[in-house]
Amino acid sequence: MRILGIDPGLRRTGFGIIDASGGRLAYVSSGTIVVPADRPLADRLKVILDNIREIVASAQPDVSALEKVFLNTNPSSTLLLGQARGAALCALADSMLDVHEYTALQIKKSVVGNGHATKDQVQKMVQYLLSLNGLPAADSADALACAICHAHFSPITARLQGAGRLGPAAGRRIRGGRILG
Repeated sequence: MRILGIDPGLRRTGFGIIDASGGRLAYVSSGTIVVPADRPLADRLKVILDNIREIVASAQPDVSALEKVFLNTNPSSTLLLGQARGAALCALADSMLDVHEYTALQIKKSVVGNGHATKDQVQKMVQYLLSLNGLPAADSADALACAICHAHFSPITARLQGAGRLGPAAGRRIRGGRILG
């Protein structure tokens, strides 16, 4: 299964692509979409939308994983982050990909084993888990961590869905205008 992880941001949106087969994870690619800060908001959102569409078209992932927005102390920043996340969601939905959402706590716990891990700890564990030669950039590492989280959660989610025991908040899938799972 090829997984595209997205760490949304209005200035920098990270993306990471991994292949997961059984318990094995393999790095495919990653990077950061740098959005020009001097452009109007609509143009900045379009940069995110267009770049994610391009990444999906070239990488051909089977599924995507996206970090959920957390409430910030600054409501304006939270709103802007939500808009960037919305642009990413639209690009993924437009590409007909299943979108699985995870909180920062779920992602960090899945990758590091501690839901309150630091960015540095996440970067080091992503480097270790994917056998990377160097430390990935922070935005890329967060996106790769999101993809790794989905690789860890997807077999559990599939088993729980089959048994009818999946709770409403666990790795929700969004597709075709309705929430599944």
